Amino acid sequence: MIVAVSVFELHIPAGRSLKEKRKVIKGLTERLHQRYRVSVAETDYHDLHQRAQIAVAVVHQSRSDVERLLDRIREHVEEAPGAMLTLWEPFFVEEMS
Repeated sequence: MIVAVSVFELHIPAGRSLKEKRKVIKGLTERLHQRYRVSVAETDYHDLHQRAQIAVAVVHQSRSDVERLLDRIREHVEEAPGAMLTLWEPFFVEEMS
């Protein structure tokens, strides 16, 4: 099994308050969790209105499956309403038997 974590930094242009930002981020994290069955959390920039960081954790059978899944998740994040992807970093943690 392959374990991977992917970090996404986002710009929220319409984030005029933390409430508006959280609405965008909460919607995105819930959609990612429901659609791809991955673990998702907001991991940084909690007190900034227009910046966010989320991390996605994935466990799958093969590295190629994980790579394809992370690519689909990245595409989903890029198309998310209200958020612009500014950085994407995939990390392959370890191969487990």
